[in-house]
Amino acid sequence: MKWRPPSERERGVSVPVAGTFEQLITPHLDAAYNLARWLMQDATTAEDVVHDAVLRALTYFGSYKGSDPRAWFLRIVRNVAYGVLAARRRFGTISLDDAGQTPDGEPIAMEIADPADDPEVTLCRSEGFVRLDHALAALPAELRECLVLHELEEFSYKEVAHMTGVPIGTVMSRLWRARQVLMRSQDEEGTVR
Repeated sequence: MKWRPPSERERGVSVPVAGTFEQLITPHLDAAYNLARWLMQDATTAEDVVHDAVLRALTYFGSYKGSDPRAWFLRIVRNVAYGVLAARRRFGTISLDDAGQTPDGEPIAMEIADPADDPEVTLCRSEGFVRLDHALAALPAELRECLVLHELEEFSYKEVAHMTGVPIGTVMSRLWRARQVLMRSQDEEGTVR
């Protein structure tokens, strides 16, 4: 093999990225929202997280080194989401579900109109997806994020490990545990009926 000098990228020199922010990042907005929604467990907060992540990605796009843009952007989304969750814990923010109940015994959150889904769309949802949604929401955040990134967003173990900052073995362990919890919850649903 013939010797060659190291490239600028190998030396850590910032090299212009082929493509604009719009070309590289905007195709991944749906994946970003999906990850944020599962981490935050709230559609509105997930939108805010994605908005903040887009602003951060745009701000730091000059430092983007040309790796996988999807993984780079979703790591920013993950960091923003965990920042919001940490702030909630620090300041004791409560969700509308915990805010109380109406005189009829309904959660106050049920009184607020949801612009995302109309009654027809809600009725069209299948029971299986609703159960899966509840089962995923019940998973601890670290298990849920690995499952969403690997199974729903189709990242490899290595990519999930890079984005979450844990070893590949930990990713595989978390995926196994998440799948076990989901299978147990499905078995329990089946025995209840």
